[in-house]
Amino acid sequence: MASSVAAGSDKPVKFLLDPYLGWVRREGIPVVEDFGVDLLKVETGRWARFDAAGAVVHMKGRGDFMSLFLIDLAPGGRTSPQQHLFEEVIYVLEGRGSTTVEASDGRRHTFEWGPKSLFALPLNARYQHFNGSGQDRARLCSATNLPLILNVFHNEGFVFNNPYQFPEREGEGRFFSGEGEFLPVRPGRHMWETNFIPDLSTLELRGWKERGAGGSSIIFTLADGLMHAHSSEMPVGTYKKGHRHGADFHVFCVHGTGYSLLWYPDDKDFRRVDWQHGVVFTPPDGMFHQHFNTNPTPARYLAIAVGSQRYPFVESKRRLFDFGVDTSVKDGGNQIEYEDQDPRIHEIYLRELKKTGVESRMGQFIDETPYKAKIAAQ
Repeated sequence: MASSVAAGSDKPVKFLLDPYLGWVRREGIPVVEDFGVDLLKVETGRWARFDAAGAVVHMKGRGDFMSLFLIDLAPGGRTSPQQHLFEEVIYVLEGRGSTTVEASDGRRHTFEWGPKSLFALPLNARYQHFNGSGQDRARLCSATNLPLILNVFHNEGFVFNNPYQFPEREGEGRFFSGEGEFLPVRPGRHMWETNFIPDLSTLELRGWKERGAGGSSIIFTLADGLMHAHSSEMPVGTYKKGHRHGADFHVFCVHGTGYSLLWYPDDKDFRRVDWQHGVVFTPPDGMFHQHFNTNPTPARYLAIAVGSQRYPFVESKRRLFDFGVDTSVKDGGNQIEYEDQDPRIHEIYLRELKKTGVESRMGQFIDETPYKAKIAAQ
């Protein structure tokens, strides 16, 4: 947070302020900033606001509107009740427990969560988290748009002590019990509307051949909110097509192992992130990236961003969800087709599969003969 002093005066002048970052400093908890982070290994510290342990995670590709919080619940612990005017989507990294949400009509919705649960808290609803174990901690990752909200209003009282209620954001009561509603749109845009998904690793996804190699996906509409979330899965021995988009898509591995390559068009080398459950990374604005499954089982991931398919928020998200995400760059989109990708990409993949003993299933999409011959000759 910057300030300056006016000429002839000792009074500081407000200049280049960031109310969100100022709030983070005053919270007095650990802050981690990196390109990719293993959330299960981040050190937390006492967070008085929650009466629990916590940390802030700032990804380098997070953009201007989103941040991550980690909340650790000690065995048998609970957070203090919370209420705030920013949106929050929570992914359970480990542990089991429950959350109680108070509806505008006075009803209380309580649901039990475990590892890989995903849920959203309706806007400005009062809630509280509880650890259901007397022996093990629970670690929650909260994806929020607090940077957007706090930098717009720069008034903490308005954000954290606002009594206004939004009953239309609460959704149907069954949305708190793990039920939902399938909303068909078209491949890659089908939606599942709910507030709570008990186990993201087992939820049924829908085929999306345009993104490559038999993959599947579903987009979530959570608490009728601005926060976007979707989950995608790659079959064994496959990888997705390279693509790009704006900042702030936070990518979490749900199950499986693999890696992602990232690059700008003029880069000579790729940047690589290896992932397994607990790892999150965020491709920076406009940086191409591609996801690869090296596991003997399907690999699934979760992506969270600001600007949902229902409420895109900015024009770039509107274009992306409309056509840009699975349309070739040759046709004005953001996707690189297999036949146009850098030849090094497939060679790297085959070498990685050789290490894990997994057979490639990309032969129906790419002629693998020259790649396999080159690898065998070395």
